[in-house]
Amino acid sequence: MIRLFKHYIPHAVLLLGLIDLVLLYVAGEAAWHVRAHQLAIDVAPPSERIASLGVFVGTLLLAMISVGVYGSDALRSTRFALARILVAVSLGVIALTFIDFVARGLDFWRSTLIYTMFIAIALLLVNRLIVGGLLGTGAFRRRVLVLGAGRRALRLRDLAERPNSGFVIVGYVAMSTADPVIKEAIARSAINDLNNFVQNLGPSEVVLALEERRNALPLKDLLRIKTAGVHVNDFSSFLERETGRVDLDTLNPSWLIFSDGFSSARMVSSIAKRAFDIAASGVLLLLTFPIILLFALLVKIDSRGPAFFRQTRVGLYGEPFELIKLRSMRTDAEKDGAKWAQKDDPRVTRIGRLIRKVRIDELPQAWSVLKGEMSFVGPRPERPHFVTDLEGQLPYYAERHMVKPGITGWAQINYPYGASIEDARHKLEYDLYYAKNYTPFLDLLILLQTLRVILWNEGAR
Repeated sequence: MIRLFKHYIPHAVLLLGLIDLVLLYVAGEAAWHVRAHQLAIDVAPPSERIASLGVFVGTLLLAMISVGVYGSDALRSTRFALARILVAVSLGVIALTFIDFVARGLDFWRSTLIYTMFIAIALLLVNRLIVGGLLGTGAFRRRVLVLGAGRRALRLRDLAERPNSGFVIVGYVAMSTADPVIKEAIARSAINDLNNFVQNLGPSEVVLALEERRNALPLKDLLRIKTAGVHVNDFSSFLERETGRVDLDTLNPSWLIFSDGFSSARMVSSIAKRAFDIAASGVLLLLTFPIILLFALLVKIDSRGPAFFRQTRVGLYGEPFELIKLRSMRTDAEKDGAKWAQKDDPRVTRIGRLIRKVRIDELPQAWSVLKGEMSFVGPRPERPHFVTDLEGQLPYYAERHMVKPGITGWAQINYPYGASIEDARHKLEYDLYYAKNYTPFLDLLILLQTLRVILWNEGAR
């Protein structure tokens, strides 16, 4: 994997994205030539179209990221990838048509965009067929040697066997005399020189998956392996990188303290984040004000009670604030006490189902963003009652409040809507990853991927 702004991107995804970038440029240029040939006019040199081609490539690439073209499902299924590419290119062309209307200096021809759409779809699909075939052979998977043969090693094996895994395990070494869970593991006592053993296997990385590290770390061996040019990683850091979440089962305070993350440079990032929140929330409220009013009226007509729903939530540093949303439930929804929302929740009104499905009920939260109580991106703000319960049952739950809560977030786009302690635990692992590795780049990825969640109704409840 390649680390970009503290966030890991698989080599396969990066390679695919770079090839797509070139192909989109080719598609844009080819469409100009086709249209110019039809009109029997001369084609100016590409240097004169650099601005329009740059906007075209950038817009379509952002659309592809937004709808999940580079997700694990699209990487392993050509049919799935084609469906996402069709949606992405269609949305991109619609956006470019709007840009053409607003910024006429870029000289987009609508007829050219139609040609570009079909050429781009064809080239992108061919790229998936060729490069996707290579990805299927495991050519881009890293070779990993696991030091350990217990339950942690078993978890790594399960992770490696997933279709979207970015690594393959080339061997296991049982570092203790305990009964190994991984039966094919080689006993450390059977290996004369661990460094030579590693060099002969040729892994790119060695992962330490010991059940008990106290007085068991093979420091001399690890030092020789490291100085021989093989990357050495501990179990928790490896899982964080491969899964995009912090593993609570193996987390300890020392790892959080000494591992990379919670950078002091986030002060600059926080200023940029706040500036974006003010600008974006102001524009969003102006643009969606008529929509909010329309649905507020529909909510009032559909069921008795106020159009807007106000509720106390826990924000930055555990401070309470009042959240406002369009009401989607009956006014007596919590007459028996606070409850998590369930699938097909009977408390949801008819209009409530619609506005939840398309996320319109979330729009008034932009007011909380404008006031500074929330951000566009961050952990989901929970109610004080649930927070008290979860802090007592889940370790490190309070640490998620070290960043502002958000309308969307890393957990929201990576994990379906949860309504149990186990779901809250999984979402906490993603929230901790976000709090630890926050950058404006990660925020941008989350905002783009939120479109995928909305389009395919992932996580709505």
